[in-house]
Amino acid sequence: MSWANCPPTFDCMSPHGPTFDFNVDLSAHEMLRRTHVMAALGPDWDPAAALRGEEEARALLYSGLDAEQQRIYDELVAAGVLPAGPTDAAA
Repeated sequence: MSWANCPPTFDCMSPHGPTFDFNVDLSAHEMLRRTHVMAALGPDWDPAAALRGEEEARALLYSGLDAEQQRIYDELVAAGVLPAGPTDAAA
């Protein structure tokens, strides 16, 4: 059967014979990756403190905007391009 005449079931996709299911279980690799990430973060890593730091940095980034910058920021938040912050009226 030629490729041009291949039916919608795609049974003829392989010229080397019948096809078979190919599955790879990456569960063990994912657990190893997570172990390495946690080891790199170290025992003193505090996720709550990291989140607070990110929120403080975001607040600082968008503080002190002039009127035009604030208008653009508000439009971006309203459009869903930027997430609303805790002090935004849309939050």
